[in-house]
Amino acid sequence: MRPDRFYIGLHHPCLAQHFERCFISVNTLRPRKGPFRVLDWIMDSGAFSEVFNHGGYRRGVEEYAAQIARWSGVGSLLAAVSQDYMCEPIVLAKTGLTVAHHQALTIERYDALLQELLALGCRTYVMPVLQGYELEEYVAHVRAYGARLAPGAWVGVGSVCKRNGRPEAIAAILAALLDVRPDLRFHGFGVKLTALAESGVRDRLYSSDSIAWSYEARKKGRDANGPTEALRYAGKVRALWG
Repeated sequence: MRPDRFYIGLHHPCLAQHFERCFISVNTLRPRKGPFRVLDWIMDSGAFSEVFNHGGYRRGVEEYAAQIARWSGVGSLLAAVSQDYMCEPIVLAKTGLTVAHHQALTIERYDALLQELLALGCRTYVMPVLQGYELEEYVAHVRAYGARLAPGAWVGVGSVCKRNGRPEAIAAILAALLDVRPDLRFHGFGVKLTALAESGVRDRLYSSDSIAWSYEARKKGRDANGPTEALRYAGKVRALWG
């Protein structure tokens, strides 16, 4: 990964004007009445809050497709993340389903979203997400996608943000996936400084995002929505490359 492929996560789209690259959840966009200033950005599907808090998606895939189409002309929307189903044990406990079921639902939702956007005439790139928890599960999922993943596709790797304290685990997942599809360009969701500091993670990622700056600021009694805090964090990410 290069430092210019790090996307700063934001709670409020109005802050996007301060950054070259942003990662913004559709959950923060739905209530907005008008556009905002932004350069390069990725739209997140808000998957974790939906699946963890509600056991699934409360809205149909057509609603998310309409949101993508609505915001596709604002700034440079490089990708919209597909609506995946995470596979951490705490999430499986919420849904009562298996990893294999979550993986199948993730692909099903991806296929449906592509069809909805095609019907709307929207060409925004949909970022597929690889899910699993154990290495062999991730490998099985990338194989299940099959030809859906074009050569060199930009693909998200899910269920890794809770493993930032064990960067070797993230590195092992990425290595296993690269053994199967060395052509793919991987995006790490919520990969923090602690993980990016490890070359085994950093060198295997194409891009990543994090909103850890906000939680860190809140914990230390500072402004959890201040652009200065976010810029400081982005600077720490850049410093990893010397």
